[in-house]
Amino acid sequence: MKSLYWFRNDLRLSDNPGLCRYLQSEALLLVYIWPITRPWCNVNGMGPQRERFLLESLQALRDELAELGQDLLLVHGSPELILPRLIEEYSIDRVGASRTPGYYERTTVQRLRSRLTVPLALHETSTLLDEDRLSFELDALPPHFTPFHKRVKSLLIPEPIDAPGQLPPPPAAIFHPIRDTGVRPHTALPIRGGSQSGHRRLRRFVFEQRDILQYKQTRNCLDPLTGSSTLSPWLANGCLSVREIAAAIAHFEHTETENESTYWLRFELFWREFFHWRAYRDDISLFKLSTSQKHLHYCTFEPRSFARWCAGDTDFPLVNAIMQQLVATGWCSNRGRQIAASCLVNELQLDWRYGAAFFEKHLIDYDVACNYGNWQYLAGVGADPRGGRHFDLEKQTRTYDPEGTFTRKWQCERPKQPRFVTDAADWPINDTQGQDREET
Repeated sequence: MKSLYWFRNDLRLSDNPGLCRYLQSEALLLVYIWPITRPWCNVNGMGPQRERFLLESLQALRDELAELGQDLLLVHGSPELILPRLIEEYSIDRVGASRTPGYYERTTVQRLRSRLTVPLALHETSTLLDEDRLSFELDALPPHFTPFHKRVKSLLIPEPIDAPGQLPPPPAAIFHPIRDTGVRPHTALPIRGGSQSGHRRLRRFVFEQRDILQYKQTRNCLDPLTGSSTLSPWLANGCLSVREIAAAIAHFEHTETENESTYWLRFELFWREFFHWRAYRDDISLFKLSTSQKHLHYCTFEPRSFARWCAGDTDFPLVNAIMQQLVATGWCSNRGRQIAASCLVNELQLDWRYGAAFFEKHLIDYDVACNYGNWQYLAGVGADPRGGRHFDLEKQTRTYDPEGTFTRKWQCERPKQPRFVTDAADWPINDTQGQDREET
């Protein structure tokens, strides 16, 4: 039997139960289809650092496959057009792929199935728990994190499985080299894609440097590697599995020690789990302005304000530094993301989806469920029972950059600018004139 395995967000050999289902095949064609970037909320394309990290992850996977006599076919286009052609060309009998959240991801699989003449199986590769291990139906998913966590935290998480020692040979396909964009990691975040790099970071953070023991105290640090685990880029691209991280935490607690910080890192893995299952349940609602009619939410787009936020040129130095860091490195801390998001939603009063789309473009750890779930949470249209978060930017600066070190590093002091700019062709709209009109 000839098989095709479609890699998606599972760019690894270890703990890849989907791939392991096809080890007994006569021939195995391994494929990765480059993500289609659709214009969305005035944003399009993939940022240079995100593209760089993804290509490095693909090359690292290809190098691992070569050691087992295999290869990776990287193609561009729509899966529902590409895969049927490959299946016919190489006489494929069955297709497998990892299951991933997202509306476009789901509809792509749906269209693909309608075009295939062979079975397509989806495998759980990106969550701590398979759906059949949950203690509730997906439609009955708790609406907020705390009740979700209470119901799943004691469930047994399967142990990660080893990488296969051998793979079936590929068919006689033409495998083209993976291009090099010429972009290099920024010196502020000198990390590269690939499973080997991800496992190295996991070992250092947990076992060698034992930074896990201070994680709860340092996780809000705005710089990478010095406080955050910074595992998310490898996790989002599937170079590391979430079960591998959970197993490393459990092993450390069993053989070394456990404290609030080891608990907290596992706790955040469950946050990721919650957002993934919400994304499966919410489907296209994940991208709606609001999932409730009870509250009014900003749906405005003021291009100048959005452009200033994207460029790190607002009236808020800390926000500017975070945005400069994001574009330059492809990453910013969880605290930094909350601060920047609060500024866009509350100070600039813009539709949260524009910010989410900009993050999608640039983050090397972009994950549709976590990115849009977290933006919904902060904007008060998702899983936050408090109805949104509004950060005091001056207080955040005093707390997380009291000496201004982070802001100076990214050279983000800017002169104040008027909120609105008018010329002879524009309505002269600003807050004062609006008040005068109401009074008259």
